[in-house]
Amino acid sequence: MFIAIGLFFGVVALILLLTSRLRSRKGELVQSATFVLPAVLMVAFGLLYPALSTVKRSFQDRLGQEWVGFENYSRIFTDDEQVRVLINTALWVILVPTLATLIGLVYAVLVDRARFEKFAKALIFMPMAISLVGASIIWRFVYDYRDSERDQIGLANAMLKFLGFDTYRFLQDAPWNTFFLIVIMIWVQAGFAMTILAASIRAIPDDIVEAARLDGVGGLKMFRYITVPSIRPSLIVVLTTISITTLKAFDIVRTTVGGNFDTSVIAYEFYRQSFVTRDKGLGAALATLLFALVIPIVVYNVRQMRKLEAR
Repeated sequence: MFIAIGLFFGVVALILLLTSRLRSRKGELVQSATFVLPAVLMVAFGLLYPALSTVKRSFQDRLGQEWVGFENYSRIFTDDEQVRVLINTALWVILVPTLATLIGLVYAVLVDRARFEKFAKALIFMPMAISLVGASIIWRFVYDYRDSERDQIGLANAMLKFLGFDTYRFLQDAPWNTFFLIVIMIWVQAGFAMTILAASIRAIPDDIVEAARLDGVGGLKMFRYITVPSIRPSLIVVLTTISITTLKAFDIVRTTVGGNFDTSVIAYEFYRQSFVTRDKGLGAALATLLFALVIPIVVYNVRQMRKLEAR
């Protein structure tokens, strides 16, 4: 560590020494370029080159030796197994951002300025402190299945047995197992949504709220016509951010069921095709598709954040 720090300061000192005599405008540009160039090279080598290489590989066969054109992309949209992956991904992207944001918004409104506000907010934010792998392990125990005659260690099946119902295979029975996995992501992301939206609600000017109350606005009307329009930029940022996180969902599917029982999504299928079945062409095509889906959301999110900062 000390050697790395010493090398860093040594390189910086060398750059400053070599460019210190350049006092003109052109010299300042040279000095700036000298500092920026290493970062640009690292970004190009670490991000740009792998991205272009992946796109190139997506047009090749499973061994990366022959060009097959759009055959890999055709398989994604025609093969039954891959179509199921796309459907699962669509369910994740639709349900997780919508429900997590809705829960976070309602929760933020209900606990706003309450006596137990800090405790209530900490309670829902706690899952955010847990990694997705840790959350998946917790919920795998919650969903644990055993025959109805045996003692249950899974909370969900223990409750079903207590109520007189048969135990249920929460993680094995398709297609409902996908929805139970989605619950895990909602549980984690609701705290993030609540934190951002609660701060936005606190930022609503008091004079707007007081004027609305003097006009007789309250309850649901206050929520609909005052709160939601006032925090609209934050709502969009939260929705898009959670959408990006959901598109990249890998940990939950891998840790709970390993992508079995028709639960695979694009992020996990890319890993499985690339490193398990060794179909590098299809894996690269899935990675490229995921990249293409994320980019528009990232661009839109950045624009909304800039609008929010400009307010």
